[in-house]
Parts: sequence; structure tokens; C-alpha cells
Amino acid sequence: MKITSAAGVALALAAVSASASVTAPVASAAPAHGHAHASSQRIPFTSATVTAGAEGSYRIVWNAPGVRKVVVRAGGHVVARGGSRGDVTVRGLAAADRQWFDLVPERGGSLHLADRLIKLDGTVNFRDAGGYRTQDGHWVKMGEIYRSDALDKLTAADLGKLGRLGIHAVYDLRMESERTAAPDRVPSGATYTVADVLAGSPTFTAMPTTEAEAVKMMVDGEKYMVSGDSARAAYTAVYTGVADKDGVLYHCTAGKDRTGWSSAALLTALGVPRSTVTADYLASNTYRAAANEAALAAMPPAQAAVYKPLLDVRAEYLNSGFDEVTDEYGDFGTYLKDGLGISGRELRELKSELLVG
Repeated sequence: MKITSAAGVALALAAVSASASVTAPVASAAPAHGHAHASSQRIPFTSATVTAGAEGSYRIVWNAPGVRKVVVRAGGHVVARGGSRGDVTVRGLAAADRQWFDLVPERGGSLHLADRLIKLDGTVNFRDAGGYRTQDGHWVKMGEIYRSDALDKLTAADLGKLGRLGIHAVYDLRMESERTAAPDRVPSGATYTVADVLAGSPTFTAMPTTEAEAVKMMVDGEKYMVSGDSARAAYTAVYTGVADKDGVLYHCTAGKDRTGWSSAALLTALGVPRSTVTADYLASNTYRAAANEAALAAMPPAQAAVYKPLLDVRAEYLNSGFDEVTDEYGDFGTYLKDGLGISGRELRELKSELLVG
């Protein structure tokens, strides 16, 4: 595989973002929007995760200090019980598009949670963007916001599944060349909006020739995602959609860089700790591992060494985005207000919509 241009990078990423099977990292828990358990009560869980395993099994782990009893429900039935700390595996549940669990403590608010990964035939990095605990003890709802790699390979079965999961709005963060080469397939009835992050960016106009140049390209690209005019307009459109609609999906080609900053900025705005934001960003390395390895294996070793930084997500890349926020705006709140046009009132409304507990 010979890559000679920025468009080639995009097309190569699209080519490898097919249906490779990837083992998902542990998924964090959070209530679903509008669910009966999305209580305003303080949620006692400091952590809670669901991991889908082999043959329809699910491992559920939680920590709820000071709580003596926790009941786990699925499909309206009790499937497990435990104390303040729990680690249980549930088997034998009926097949479902997405298996949800309710963690119900003896006191305080409950959690409604699922594995983070949405398994589809045509993607490898389609996952729930919520499900994280904020610094002040709230939780970002799951089942509301999704992030993904390219959608051009979605099958009819995939589209039906996404329709049943309630995907109502799709935001395409890709460049025109990417959209033309690999047009999105979206669920029936979902709105489709172009939010081109890199339109006009000088960063991806030529391929790097060394590993160092590739790293610099990714760092510079992350900075443009913060301060570039087209990037600010694109993310403003996405967050406006998140505030106005349920079932929002934003994506790029690999679901890791433009999509990664979209999630990083949103989670930061909602009060999720930086360490958690970084872990979510870096999870693309796990979800995309098989596809990335296949792409690199198809190249001559020297070219693979140059190309690998373009496939990776690295803390260095994300940190450059946050550094750009500080350099250009002083602090994150000013970035939201002056960079993205999100007022204090709008941020409060966004938190009211997406946080529970």
C-alpha cells in the first residue's frame, strides 16, 4: 500500500475501518436519557462498568462506598446481587441489540448501563460517548451520544440496528474528498449534517516523509481542531445538535482524531476529569488495533514507520489540543464561550440534559 497524499491517508483509513473484530475495553456506566432510573438523587457509585464477554456473557463491576446492597436488573428481572463492591458475570440473557443493566443501590440514584462498544459489521470504533463520572459525582448519560469511524460500510442490518437504538442525527466531520470517496450510510429518518473540521486547514496538504514529520502533522492537526475557523464552526454545530437532539452521532474516518477532540471537549465541558477524558481518547488504539495492524502490514517497513503515528492516538496529540486552548483562550471556559459560542446558560442547559445524579 503506497500512500502519497493527505487524501490517500483518508482513503487508507476508510479502507481499514471495516468489520474487524476488536475486543472492547471495559465500558463505564451511566444512566440513559429519560429512563426511569435517571434519578436526580445522588448516585453513590464511584465506578461501574459492563464488559461483554464470550457467548453472550457480561461482566459487571462496581464500587459504591457506604452502600450495603446493590441489585442488578436486566429486562426487568434481578440477575445478580452484591454489596458495596461487586464483580459478577451474567449469562443466559435473551439476545438484544444492546444489553442494558440497572444497578440499583439500597439508597441513592441508580445506574443504567451497557458495554460501551456497539458491535456492527461495518465499523470497528462505534461506541457510546457517554458513561463517565464527573469530578463532582454526576454521570454522563449513556444511550444519548455516539462516536464512530466511517459509516460507508454499514450493512442493512447495521442501519436497522442503529435505527432501533435511536440514532436521529449524524454529523460528518470529514473532508470533502473523504465524503466523496466514501459517502455515509445513515439510518432511515436520521438527519445528516456536514461539519467539516479540517476544511481550509494547511496541515494535511502533503504526506510526511519521516516519523517525526508525521508526529508533527498530528500535533499541528490537533491544534487546528481547537483554533481553526472551520474546526470551531464544525464543533459548534455538533454541540448545538447534542443540546437539541437525542441520539446524536458524530464521526470521521477512523473515529479517533476529529471525533476524539469532539468527545474530549464535550466531556471536559461536562466536568469529566482529564484523566478519564484521556483514557477515552486513547481507547481508539484498542478498538482500532486489528485494523491498524492490517494497514501497516500491507506497507513496506519504512513507510509503515512513517505512517504509524497517523494511525495512532497518543496523549501527546490530545495534550497539544488542550495546550492550544490555554495558549489561544487562557482557559477552557473561555474556549467554550469565545471559540465555540457556548454561553454559560447554554452550558448549564447542556449539563442539565446530559448529566444525572
